[in-house]
Amino acid sequence: MLFYEGEYHLFYQYHPESNVWGPMHWGHAVSTDLVSWKHLPIALKPDHNGFIFSGSAVVDWKDSSGFFEGGSGLVAIFTHEDTNPETGVSRQRQSLAYSRDRGRTWTMYKGNPVLEDARFIDYRDPKVFWDEPRQRWAMLLVAGDRVMIYSSPNLSDWTLCSEFGEREGSHAGVWECPDLFELPVDGNKEQSKWVLIVSIGDHPDVPEGSRTQYFIGSFDGTQFVNDHSPDTLLWLDHGRDNYAGVTWSDVPAQDGRRLLIGWMTNWKYAKSTPTEVWRGSMTIPRVLELKATNEGIRLIQKPINELKALREPIYELHNKNIQTGMNPLQEIRGDSLEIEAEIELRDAVEFGFKVRVSDKEATIIGFDAEKEALFIDRSHSGVTDSIHEHFSCRHDAGLKPVNNRIKVHIYVDWSSIEVFANEGEVVMTDLIFPDPGSGGLEFYSRGGNVKINSLCVYSLRTIWRAAYRRG
Repeated sequence: MLFYEGEYHLFYQYHPESNVWGPMHWGHAVSTDLVSWKHLPIALKPDHNGFIFSGSAVVDWKDSSGFFEGGSGLVAIFTHEDTNPETGVSRQRQSLAYSRDRGRTWTMYKGNPVLEDARFIDYRDPKVFWDEPRQRWAMLLVAGDRVMIYSSPNLSDWTLCSEFGEREGSHAGVWECPDLFELPVDGNKEQSKWVLIVSIGDHPDVPEGSRTQYFIGSFDGTQFVNDHSPDTLLWLDHGRDNYAGVTWSDVPAQDGRRLLIGWMTNWKYAKSTPTEVWRGSMTIPRVLELKATNEGIRLIQKPINELKALREPIYELHNKNIQTGMNPLQEIRGDSLEIEAEIELRDAVEFGFKVRVSDKEATIIGFDAEKEALFIDRSHSGVTDSIHEHFSCRHDAGLKPVNNRIKVHIYVDWSSIEVFANEGEVVMTDLIFPDPGSGGLEFYSRGGNVKINSLCVYSLRTIWRAAYRRG
């Protein structure tokens, strides 16, 4: 992802011939507001060097690559995957392509591949950024169970600087899709930290499947140093379906945000979700910030403000005590909703929302007051068992009340839920596949009372043309 001349670009893994995995291409979409997107022609197609796996793209403002006759343009850095003709084993190498017309057409670099290492079979997902203090490019690349850090003056000649992570963090799967960036702590630019994001693939013995971890530390242009002990685990998202998220390059300094989007699925069942004409989708874009908490500095996520343009207010409630059995939302229905609420704890042992509700289906977004845990329960969310044995489940994440209150910000869509709790300190993202008729909404309290200090419910307008609307 990158921003250039007024457009946010999103390149994504794509197989144009079917909705199952196949020879990978780069699909391409652009947006001026991160909300409404326009599909463009395929950016990169397989060639004699192999399939087009993941990578990144940057604006070469100073023409360090020599591709733009002294001007600026876009350079894609990606993994080529093919079979080594000498060994018959899969190999992954890094290559370049460039665009002189705002990403509309792309030219493969004649010197591809520009980087390879025969030691590694899994050697992919280059994330490149401009290292301003050292006036050179930096690249992160995952190699099996670690991150390799390289530098380059021109995007084609790369020097290995260091490695990170062989015994750090979680290794419950191959490492993928790294990213590295600097953020101020609590908005203080005089105090900043570097954040390293690494996704981990699926492992049969781990019920959570694929997910994304992050590390907080320092970066001197050569190596990343973790501030925490090697066994510290920090998760970007505590749901089941936010993977391979990385951030946009070249967002203007006057904007100042670090913007992330993730792939909304899980490798445990990415190939078996019950979809027909599409396969996989993206999360909503999020703003990343660092916050000092009682547990230490943590990464928080918030929905982008641009999404508010889709809102249509349909319900509001303030200062209302809710007893067991009450449902103030019983008249509301919808398959695309946004919910903002602040709940004050009383004596209830559990409370929360049930979304996409019918007589047989409901997905629960709840808070367990005794365990101090936020949870999503999709055991009865619709189609479950035919997807994967671990799809039908309840999963929790620790969440402490603030001044005896819990804040939640929830996005409900046709086949997804995204939950931001306590200003983004805990985030959960889950796929669901309910019946189209399951459109009810409930608020519930169990074992006692809670007080709704504030509650706003919005319906969300579609970002797609009227032709795509249901019915």
